This record gives sequence, structure tokens and C-alpha cells, in this order.
Amino acid sequence: MATTLVRPRPTTPGTPTGPATLGAGTHKAPSLRHLAPNWYASVMGTAIIANAGATLPYQLPGQRVVCQIFWVLAATALAVLLTARAGHWLHHRDQARAHLLDPAVAPFYGCLSMALLAVGGGALIVGKDLIGLPAAIAVDTVLFTAGTAIGLLAAVAVPYLMVVRHKVEAHQATPVWLLPVVAPMVSAALGPLLIPHLPAGQAREAMLLGCYAMFGLSLLATLLLLPLIFGRLIVSGPLPLALTPTLFLVLGPLGQSTTAVNSLADMAPRSMAGPYSGAFSAFAVVYGVPVMGFALLWLALAAAMLLRAARDGMGFAMTWWALTFPVGTCVTGAAGLARHTGLTAFSWLAAALFLALLTAWLLAAANTLRGLATGRLLAAPR
Repeated sequence: MATTLVRPRPTTPGTPTGPATLGAGTHKAPSLRHLAPNWYASVMGTAIIANAGATLPYQLPGQRVVCQIFWVLAATALAVLLTARAGHWLHHRDQARAHLLDPAVAPFYGCLSMALLAVGGGALIVGKDLIGLPAAIAVDTVLFTAGTAIGLLAAVAVPYLMVVRHKVEAHQATPVWLLPVVAPMVSAALGPLLIPHLPAGQAREAMLLGCYAMFGLSLLATLLLLPLIFGRLIVSGPLPLALTPTLFLVLGPLGQSTTAVNSLADMAPRSMAGPYSGAFSAFAVVYGVPVMGFALLWLALAAAMLLRAARDGMGFAMTWWALTFPVGTCVTGAAGLARHTGLTAFSWLAAALFLALLTAWLLAAANTLRGLATGRLLAAPR
């Protein structure tokens, strides 16, 4: 008699279930079995506070020290998670493969890239005050290279798996699908930090244009996915309560692309001769202002949906970390527009969004620590 094994589906993208048959190594490091790649979002959400806080138009006494503390926290969390995830792949390879074959979990592999990039960029923004500029350059070079390579791989591999292996339907579309294709945009936004430390000439120009290429790659892929996500909301209604915070993920490519064009415009005069540097500065404003406008529209929509979910009893899930990094990219995007336009309104916007970012981080971090203390977040999903 033939037997068909059906792999259980996860209840939310942050809590995947394993296959029906457990692997031989499940008795080793059992606490790591359900450690999914979505945990890298906590690193991203912590690092963006350091990066955004240090680049705000307004600086208060002691603000940079606080940013340094957040960078150290993010770097420490990254090291712990990389070690834990290595143990996950070593002892629970069956579960790790199940994650890749699950359309609800596989997109979170883009978070690994963004966590590496965010901590690496923070090394040059604030970490250099603690470890010195040469060490900061070395750290960012390694993490940027690794993060960019992983991000480009995820941008191809995850959509490929969704096409040929995952069985998805239109009503299953969520903003989580954006995660793999947004990773190259983070490289485009943080790559300019390394340009002043490259040899003048071909190396700087290659980095600048390479970042613009990743900007285009990520932007066009995002434009392909956004209609699916918005169409799913219109046709099928609100997301499940635990997934509602992922609506804020749409802010990621919007804020990060605005950050990227402004950061690249800052570095264009050091990288290319002729009229291009002026054109890039104009493009930063012509592109960034309309996109920031749409980001604020989406922020209002996502906030309204979040309040609705809270009234309906939404509990804590790791998806709450979606309220941090995407909002942080809007902070850096608004700060970049403030630099290039001189408008005080953009400075105020950056400061207001940063306060919202801090509030979201405190809520997500406190509940994550509580969930770890009780063991609920690393337990097998119900």
C-alpha cells in the first residue's frame, strides 16, 4: 500500500514546522531545530538604529554613544546568530532543507544578507570610533562582500524555487516575498561607504556603477511584486493577524532606494568625471521625493491595518521586527533628502520616523527577550 507523506505548512513565516520525518540529528542541539532565518531581522532592526541615528540631521549630546552601543549589540547578535544557524544546518539539515522548500520561510534568507550589510555599514558609520578606521574598513569590506554575494544569490535562488518547487497561489502573496529582492538594494545603499577607501579611478567608478546596477535590479524586481501584494490585499482582504506587521516590509525598498540614490549622489563627484555627478545629484531628488511620498502613503495604510489587528487581538510574533528595519530605511532616506534639498521638513520627518523606530524596537526587543526566556520562540510550532 502506497503512503503519501505530507509536509505540514507553517502557521506563520516566523514559525515553520519541520517535515513529517525527523532527521537523525534532532537529538543534538534541540533548541536550534526551529531557529529559522527570520531571526536575522532582529540584527537588521538593531543595526539600523545605529546607522540611522548617527546620520540624523539633528544630533543630541550622547546620541553617537548610544548609536555605538546599538552597533555593538547588533554585531554581537549577528555573531551569535551565525553560530546558532551554523549549528542548525549541522544538526538539523532536514529542517534547514524544509525551510528552503517552504514558500513562507525561504524568502527570509534575504535577511542574512541584509544583516551582514547593516552591521558592516555600521562599522564605518559608528564602529570606527570603537575599533579604529582600518579595522572598520576591513570589517565592512568582508561583510559587504559576503552580504552582497549572498543577497544576489538569494535574489535569484528564492524566486527560482518559488517558480519551480514552491506551490503558491495569488492569494498567498505577502510582503515577505520582497525580502530576497530587496537585499541588493541594501548593498546599493551601503556600498558608497567604501568608495572613499578605494583607489581613485576604475575601482571607485566600478563600485559606484555596480551599486547603481543593484539599485536597478532590486527596484525593477520590487515593481514586479508590489502589484501582486497590493492586489492580494484588495481581493482577499487583510492579512492574518500575525502577518500584519509584514505590511511594513514594503517600506524597505522604498526607503532604501531613496537612501541609495542620495548616498550614491554624495560619492559621484569622487568616482566619475564630467556631467554625471551633477545628474546623479538631480536624480536623487527627482526620484527620492516622489518615492518618499508613496512611502508615507503606505506607512499610513500599514499603520491603520496594524491598529486594526491590535484591536482584534494580535499577539507578539517575530514578524514584529518588520516594524524596525523598513522604518529605519525611511529615516535614512529622509535624512538624505534633507541633505540634498536643504528642506527642514525632511529633517523633521527623519526625526519623527526615528522616534517611531525606537518605539518599535523597544516593543520587539522586549517581547523577543521574554519569548526567549520562556522558551516559546524556539519551541516547536503548534
